[in-house]
Amino acid sequence: MADRKLIVVALGGNAITDPDQKGDVADQFANSRRAARPLADLIEQGHELVVTHGNGPQIGNFLLRNDAAAGVIYPLPMEVAVAHVQGGMGFMIAQTLTNELTRRGIERIVTAVITTVLVDQGDASFAKPTKPVGLTLSSDEAERLRRHNHDWVFKEVAAGQFRRVVPSPAPQKIMEIEHIRRAVAAGETLVVCGGGGIPVVRDPEDGLRGVRAVIDKDLAGALLAADLHADAMLILTNTERVCLHFGTPHQKAIERLTCSEAERYLAQGQFPTGSMGPKIQGALAFLRAGSKPDARVIIGPLHRAADAIAGRTGTSIVPD
Repeated sequence: MADRKLIVVALGGNAITDPDQKGDVADQFANSRRAARPLADLIEQGHELVVTHGNGPQIGNFLLRNDAAAGVIYPLPMEVAVAHVQGGMGFMIAQTLTNELTRRGIERIVTAVITTVLVDQGDASFAKPTKPVGLTLSSDEAERLRRHNHDWVFKEVAAGQFRRVVPSPAPQKIMEIEHIRRAVAAGETLVVCGGGGIPVVRDPEDGLRGVRAVIDKDLAGALLAADLHADAMLILTNTERVCLHFGTPHQKAIERLTCSEAERYLAQGQFPTGSMGPKIQGALAFLRAGSKPDARVIIGPLHRAADAIAGRTGTSIVPD
């Protein structure tokens, strides 16, 4: 078809774990099935997808489980925990999307690829963690965990509410990118870079080794989209459009932004670090990485993914 596109789709971790749910495996499968439907709509239209996803709620819960079981079995370091969560979430997303495609008469096996991403061990975030993971906790709950885990850092995200924060270094290279390129060229549908990828550094003596951090999925998705020369990056959230003056009486939804406009608003603080900021940063990184002249990023609602790529909803970010 004339408008067939290669689209990198970035799902938020909250697409798989609803904040109002327990977030157990049954919930995650149900939410993965819900997410699979709009993704299948895009494939049914003829588009090729590469799917990535966040893991904020999931990795936080995994680390809490790690802590609760510490007196019974050995704990897992964060990089191994990220690998476990990436595998589990990738399995659920790939299986539910495969089943949804089969239900529509499209015989295709969606494949999850365990993906590692190179970061700089000198990245400033290792000294100043900023990435929220896990549940929102009361002051007493956060203090109890801090006493048991002296290296954990918590940030107050609202009055009396705290979340653990971890380092979030910038992604530099997707180590499996050549394998991903070959699979995409062969027409495979992949789930990759889950949770932003498993962060690794180059050690002069040991070679590649994992580090205790979580990479932002939108920044990893932007690197992935640039490496694949994607036509579009689709960042799916629970909001219809990006807004200026969000949460105020002057809130204004935006249909289209140029890179320069997005960068200016970002510098003004319109897009906070803990919410829309990384999505805008990811959009700018992709569009300024030498992508196709007509490439674009759409930030829009998960349940209307097909409408977002068609321009009927969401916010489009385009080159200047």
